[in-house]
Amino acid sequence: MWIVYAVLSAVFAAAVSVLAKLGIDNVNSNLATAIRTVVVLIMAWGIVFLTGNHTEIGDITKKSWLFLILSGIATGLSWLFYFKALQTGQASKVVPIDKLSVVISMIFAFLILGEKAEPKTIIGCVFITVGTLVIAL
Repeated sequence: MWIVYAVLSAVFAAAVSVLAKLGIDNVNSNLATAIRTVVVLIMAWGIVFLTGNHTEIGDITKKSWLFLILSGIATGLSWLFYFKALQTGQASKVVPIDKLSVVISMIFAFLILGEKAEPKTIIGCVFITVGTLVIAL
């Protein structure tokens, strides 16, 4: 089932790029990010309350709080830089560079999480990197 969620994530992430590029015309990129963030916040908490998961807040450990907060900070910074890049650059150039996050995430997974770097994974990372450079430069 995870693959279905991953594909849906990719589809909606692709929609974000195009919708954001259309939406930030004559709008400050930081303001646009703030508006988008409010919408995400309302959607996320709405789902939490609709599914009844809000009762689990007290079960979250200090370690999880720390890393979720750091993840939120990273998300916010990513969105701010992404919207600024979209506002000032072509989406067809910005998006591939942004998707280098796939390669960087995999490197972090190997180094920080101790996941195994299989040869096919390394080859895939190289192809993604080369493809990105070909498209963006």
